[in-house]
Amino acid sequence: MTLGPVMLDVKGYELDEDDRRRLCHPQTGGVVLFSRNYRDPRQLAQLCRQILELRDPRLVIAVDHEGGRVQRFREGFQAIPAMGHLGDMYDDDPPQALQLAETFAWIMAAELLHYGVDLSFAPVLDIADPVSSVIGDRAFHRNPEAIAHLANAWVRGMRSAGMEAVGKHFPGHGSVEGDSHHVMPFDRRRFDQIEALDLVPFRRVIHTHLAGIMMAHVIYEQVDALAAGYSRYWIETVLRQQLEFDGVVFSDDLSMSGAESVGGYAERARLALAAGCDILLVCNSPDGADEVLDSLRDYANPATQLRMIRLHGQDSQARLFDGSDWNRACEKLDRFNRRLGLAESGDLFE
Repeated sequence: MTLGPVMLDVKGYELDEDDRRRLCHPQTGGVVLFSRNYRDPRQLAQLCRQILELRDPRLVIAVDHEGGRVQRFREGFQAIPAMGHLGDMYDDDPPQALQLAETFAWIMAAELLHYGVDLSFAPVLDIADPVSSVIGDRAFHRNPEAIAHLANAWVRGMRSAGMEAVGKHFPGHGSVEGDSHHVMPFDRRRFDQIEALDLVPFRRVIHTHLAGIMMAHVIYEQVDALAAGYSRYWIETVLRQQLEFDGVVFSDDLSMSGAESVGGYAERARLALAAGCDILLVCNSPDGADEVLDSLRDYANPATQLRMIRLHGQDSQARLFDGSDWNRACEKLDRFNRRLGLAESGDLFE
């Protein structure tokens, strides 16, 4: 059985029969985990084993685990700070900020891999513009060159642990006011304005190493009437041809309000794939997931197959909890959090 183009969520702490049915569908290629799927590290490891035993090749297990506001697993996991804090440090001490970015990414990736998670959707490559509350301190910085430096350090840290990186949200969500979870955001700038700012981090990090990119549910109306995740211009012309990206292109979640502009779930899936997306995220809507899977029964894309296999995590080289490298890294993280006045669990997470 090959890996399909759909990544789905599951209901709870363990798989039920509906979960197993959807995950064994030939068009399913991966799983996205949420906070509702996490009780403690032991339970997470058991859930990942259940998922990995279903298929060969095994499904890709992913999670949004950026740090700060967006860290799905909390109790029992290291507390990763929001990336904006590293950007603040970068203004005063760039070498130290870059070193810590690499270290924190290594901690994040090594810990997830240890329990069976292949992939964290990170780093955020958006611009930290105050206009965007949904991005905010999830972004490293307002300066695109600073973002590129910090993001490249973050990617190095992830890869040194054995995890590939997925940059988001292309071509840039940070300069847009609306939150695409709840509304359809519009960006009214010209392409040259977007290219000179938002595309800079993507271009820089793609040319270093980036295995995946997640699209933004945003309409850049002076460029294309379709949202970026449905736009062949943004994916094929800009991302594939101009920026020479050859990794996996993920849609953002097709159940978000920003994805509703083109119709029902089957139409969203068809348009996203036709535009050049490799992987469709369909979460928090079991009926929507079934509709997408049923609509894609005869779909096949050999290029996607090859790209997906690269996303499987490697065995982490970190010796968690008892290794000297791990302990030194966690001490640096703890000192950073304490300096910010962030508690290990609580104040760090909004």
